[in-house]
Amino acid sequence: MRIEARDIGRRLRDVTLLAGVTLDAPPGSTVGLLGPNGSGKSTLLRVLAGLDRPDEGRVLLDGTDRGSLPRRVVARRVAVVTQHTPDDADLTAGDVVLLGRIPHRSRLAPVTAGDLARTAAALTRAGLAGWEQRPWTSLSGGERQRVAIARALVQEPDVLLLDEPTNHLDIRHRFALLEDLTRLPVTVVAALHDLDLAAQYCDALVLLATGRVVAAGPPAEVLTSGRIADVFGVTAEVGPDSDGRHRVALRAAR
Repeated sequence: MRIEARDIGRRLRDVTLLAGVTLDAPPGSTVGLLGPNGSGKSTLLRVLAGLDRPDEGRVLLDGTDRGSLPRRVVARRVAVVTQHTPDDADLTAGDVVLLGRIPHRSRLAPVTAGDLARTAAALTRAGLAGWEQRPWTSLSGGERQRVAIARALVQEPDVLLLDEPTNHLDIRHRFALLEDLTRLPVTVVAALHDLDLAAQYCDALVLLATGRVVAAGPPAEVLTSGRIADVFGVTAEVGPDSDGRHRVALRAAR
């Protein structure tokens, strides 16, 4: 499924959060959203997800205005993983993942054996095999993040929207997650902080600053040393590695 944002504007009182933002994520692509804190990454993801309404512009799913589609249809096709999870939910990891099956069941339908099998498979894919009965309150921040990703996977979406999915994850699981996301037969849009990981694993990048698009396109075109210095205030060495992946090595500005 293709997801597009066309000329999105979003304001909060007198503050402009997004202005004229356009994004195009073709079917099966992985698109990274980059930018300093406050650049508009999370706001754009919330607009794409339908959690916030834009003041201007439209979000399209396969060319159809998302607002014209039934909410249940969108819920089946678009999954969202936000940065924040509840701290005190009286649930197990399996309960949380099962929430992803709600769009696929009628309102009063019971949980099926198929739902449970999909839950177990999603937890396994997230590196948490056999964790169905683990209490949510006993999980670390990184473990909760992986459960939240499993919940999104069990939804079986066509579009996956993730806000800082590598937040709280250790280095090994950061690589494992991004490797897995690039192999999924879905369209992925993810806000990321790590420029090097974004350069390695994303098909395209959208770089934001103060709510506007600074650059968009392939990683090698977006993440130049000059642009990184201008937007992030740090120096960087950029270029391909032995596998041809664009790499970014950051250094503090002097």
